[in-house]
Amino acid sequence: MKLAIDAHYHGETGTVAGVLFTTWQSCEAKEEIKTQILDVALYETGEFYKRELPGILKLLQQINPLPSYIVIDGYVHLGHDEKPGLGQHLYDALEQKVAIIGVAKSRYIGTPETAELFRGKSRRPLYVTSAGVDQAEAKGYIAQMCGQSRLPVLLKRVDRLCREST
Repeated sequence: MKLAIDAHYHGETGTVAGVLFTTWQSCEAKEEIKTQILDVALYETGEFYKRELPGILKLLQQINPLPSYIVIDGYVHLGHDEKPGLGQHLYDALEQKVAIIGVAKSRYIGTPETAELFRGKSRRPLYVTSAGVDQAEAKGYIAQMCGQSRLPVLLKRVDRLCREST
């Protein structure tokens, strides 16, 4: 099983959503889940994980067993020096038992070209980083995901799901 996760914030509260799917080529979620976060940490530059990680861990409490892969909206490693990003902190919080794939829509300063993935006819890349799975393999998985546009269908779905009110 695989899980794509995204979060959306409304002031001091937020929603974290997840879509579970069986194969990288799946066009529909097997299950959709959401959780509300009431006390969201303030955003700190370079410390994004402090805001996102608690909600993700709360969402994961609804899933047993944990998926083999989790796809996050963001980075696993930041820049050329590979500073730990949200994905690395999640990987460590899960005792390095679940592979994490970060898919970011915007380039972080110093992100190497090897992270770039062009999907469909898009001229703008996605940026793929990973922990627990080789980066080239992770890029291959994201390339295989359903949809002809830059962003795979299920990543669009989880983005919409976290923005819907519960």
